[in-house]
Amino acid sequence: MSLIEVLVAVVLLGVGLLGAAAVQLNALKYTDSSRMISQASFIAYDMLDRIRANAGADYAWENHGVAPAHASTASVRDVDLRDFEANVSGFAGKTAKGSIAVNQREVSIRISWDDARGTSVGEARETFVLASRIAVDPRPAQ
Repeated sequence: MSLIEVLVAVVLLGVGLLGAAAVQLNALKYTDSSRMISQASFIAYDMLDRIRANAGADYAWENHGVAPAHASTASVRDVDLRDFEANVSGFAGKTAKGSIAVNQREVSIRISWDDARGTSVGEARETFVLASRIAVDPRPAQ
């Protein structure tokens, strides 16, 4: 009789440990996904700060083309776009894409990457979008 009790206890302990291991694996998966979102946020805010610092330049850009190359005569805008492209591909690999849309004073920075590890479905794209106004409208004269 005591052998059966030990067997039941071992089975219950095994099921509990397997459940704890599954919870730990899911926590690791979601932690990696949230780390990627945080990193995309850092990259987007860095680019937004660069755009604000150089507000006179046109920063509209998409990842379909290659960012301007580094050269001793490159403008600040070109260096900023090259750094943005390097940061985006550096944090999420070749599948990552970035774009910057400028509409008058509104700036929208979009970064997307493959987040298949963070989801249970095959390929899933995660997208982080940062939209901001880079200047305020002047006050009307009174």
